[in-house]
Amino acid sequence: MSAVDLTAVTAVDRLLVALDFDGTLSPLVDEPMTARMSASARAAVERLVEAPGTTVALVSGRSLRDLRVIAEHEDSSRILLAGSHGAEFWSPERGVVTHPEDAAAGALREELQRRAEAATTGMRGVWIEPKTFGLGVHTRSADRATEEDARRRVDALVAEAAPHWRRRTGHNIVEYAFRSEGKDSAVAELRAWTQADAVVFAGDDVTDEDALRSLSADDLGIHVGDRQSAATLRVPDIDALADVLVRLATERVARAQ
Repeated sequence: MSAVDLTAVTAVDRLLVALDFDGTLSPLVDEPMTARMSASARAAVERLVEAPGTTVALVSGRSLRDLRVIAEHEDSSRILLAGSHGAEFWSPERGVVTHPEDAAAGALREELQRRAEAATTGMRGVWIEPKTFGLGVHTRSADRATEEDARRRVDALVAEAAPHWRRRTGHNIVEYAFRSEGKDSAVAELRAWTQADAVVFAGDDVTDEDALRSLSADDLGIHVGDRQSAATLRVPDIDALADVLVRLATERVARAQ
């Protein structure tokens, strides 16, 4: 990545820095609720929050409730949140913002959560995560055969009862949701909220590609890892991303002086 390209996003009046959490700011862990930002990522985010004309947002597939826990996010924070792939939001001015939920869809979600738990009971390393708008099948600590079996069982349940639900795959997880929002729509909504002149978005997983592909030529997409990606910039790991974020913050401060 050239200095000229980075300068293009740091030079705008209003910059939105939207960041995935798991695998981007926090190492991937076997127990999802124990995830926390790495020290380098937290320091970088804190510097960005203080940079002039800069808004930081976390954009995650996690429910808003769980995202606030793992991000150690409090009501006094200036960091915006988009949870459930953009189906629920939080900001200091608005508080929690959700789009209306269909009662029938909510009842079906609860039924499928119970059925998925029953279908995977006793499967070592498999965990069903209740989500605000669906469910997730975690298999990080399962062996390959068990992972495939668990996915087949839950796929069959959802295909029978809710074939219209959106299916997403990520790092050792399959997610099912009755909402169609994605990280692309989440970034678009946050862009509108903040009236940002440019967006920097960083992510590591397949579910982040929707947002990366939605960026314009004036924005900057960053992929963390070595997978194929639509991102303009690739960095190898969380520490390398933190270095880029620190540089963004430093240039934003310098520009304002």
